[in-house]
Amino acid sequence: TILDAGKEAGMDVIGVGKIYDIFAGRGITKTYPNEGNQKNMERVRELMEEEFNGLCFVNLVDFDMLYGHRNDIDGYVRALNEVDRQLGMMLEKMKEEDLLIITADHGCDPSTPSTDHSREYTPLVIAGAPVKAGINLGTRASFADIAASVLEYLEVPGETAGKSFMNEVLK
Repeated sequence: TILDAGKEAGMDVIGVGKIYDIFAGRGITKTYPNEGNQKNMERVRELMEEEFNGLCFVNLVDFDMLYGHRNDIDGYVRALNEVDRQLGMMLEKMKEEDLLIITADHGCDPSTPSTDHSREYTPLVIAGAPVKAGINLGTRASFADIAASVLEYLEVPGETAGKSFMNEVLK
């Protein structure tokens, strides 16, 4: 994985939330177990105060586990509002070279009749000083495009099945 490639390149690969579990610990140099969206976001803001060179990979499991699979629309909205508030604080703390990529591993819409995963496509939002404003990347062919882009941005050698979009988004 790109986590392995980052670690092999001597970079910090920090997992917050279920990342260690999802990747069976592979490629992780430091882990902070899941404590829920709010605590995980607070942890990221703390990590932003530290010097590290590499990747901080965060999983906000509450959207899926607590609200999506339970069809809890009100809880989902509250969680979105809380993460939005915390994202504002994170954006203020970002350094010139920092890049923020937000996506999801699957959809779990709390408003559908099913409690199963419900969306074919997921969002991809990229922010930071190096990023051009208003770029529409369209529908990507694969999650592997994110992996290829992260490797390119970090200048880490590695192979993925994806195609980097960095040349489209960087200033």
